[in-house]
Amino acid sequence: MNDLTGKNVLVLGGSRGIGAAIVRRFSAAGASVAFTYAGSQDAANSLATETGARAIQANSADRDALTSTVASRGALDVLVVNAGTLVLGDPLTLDADEIDRMIDVNVRAPYHASVEAARRMNDNGRIIIIGSVNGDRMPFAGGAAYALTKSAMQGMVRGLARDFGDRGITVNSIQPGPTDSDMNPAEGPMAATMHSFMAIKRHVRPAEIAELTAYIAGPHGAMITGSMQTIDGAFGA
Repeated sequence: MNDLTGKNVLVLGGSRGIGAAIVRRFSAAGASVAFTYAGSQDAANSLATETGARAIQANSADRDALTSTVASRGALDVLVVNAGTLVLGDPLTLDADEIDRMIDVNVRAPYHASVEAARRMNDNGRIIIIGSVNGDRMPFAGGAAYALTKSAMQGMVRGLARDFGDRGITVNSIQPGPTDSDMNPAEGPMAATMHSFMAIKRHVRPAEIAELTAYIAGPHGAMITGSMQTIDGAFGA
């Protein structure tokens, strides 16, 4: 287990699924963890009680609220941006406002949060974006806008890695494939179709993503930057 004792960590979108697994992993490694949530107050309070992490209600679609939350945590050692939303369907009939909100949460929020964190982040800090393998591959209809948001993160990660590299701050994206969560349960109606694309025919477990996140955040991740770390059972191969 990477020793992250005393590290100041903020997880944006941490009350459920992948985010909750990351909060648990970093808390177990000795970090001082805070996490945000939007509507899942009961889940957030339960996780805070379980782990000792601090739960903060913040809407990632609200830029001012988001940047204020990041700034309030002072000199971060690790920022993990996990908050995201998914809108799928026929682009000719999807609600344009829903698409714009997805872009706000999935693209604008990670950018503004990363920049705000870097203003006061400790040297050799870590910025980790939870993206998606759909930034590389969209093998079914209806996912164009979602894939757009995840591909945008790839460009942001590469650029910010260069912008912040002189301070030893690394910027990376973790790209999960199908992951067992409320959004995409392992026994859901799309599971068989998703598994048909995969070499290892099961959903990724949130704890597996949390382990990869902790590795990148730890001392062994010092030279990993500007990268897309895919964990998908070869979904995108």
